[in-house]
Amino acid sequence: QVQLVESGGGLVQAGGSLRLSCAASGIIFSINTMGWYRQAPGKQRELVAGITGSGSTNYADSVKGRFTISRDNAKNTVYLQMNSLKPEDTAVYYCNAASPWNPKGSWGQGTQVTVSS
Repeated sequence: QVQLVESGGGLVQAGGSLRLSCAASGIIFSINTMGWYRQAPGKQRELVAGITGSGSTNYADSVKGRFTISRDNAKNTVYLQMNSLKPEDTAVYYCNAASPWNPKGSWGQGTQVTVSS
C-alpha cells in the first residue's frame, strides 16, 4: 500500500523559508518521479516542482529561483526547499509519486503553507 506523508508546512512571513518533506513507503522509491503540487482556495491544483528518479528537475515558472526540489533515495524522501516565500505561495502542498505502472500517481494528505504579508 502506497503511503506518502508530508510534513514541514506552517505559517511564515513573506520573505521567509520553509522546507517540506514527503516520506514514501510501499513503492520502489528510486524509480518514481516525485512531484510537489499545490492548491490554493478556489484554484486548481498545480505542479510546483518535479524530480525524476535520475534527478532531473522541473519547476513552475512562478517558483523558479526560489524553490528547490531534491530527493534522498536512501531515505525514501523528497524535499521542497522554499525560499523568499510570497503570500501567493499560500496553499495546501501535496506530494505525488508516479511510475510507469501508476502514471497518475499517488497522493499524500497535504500540508498547509501560509505566507503572511
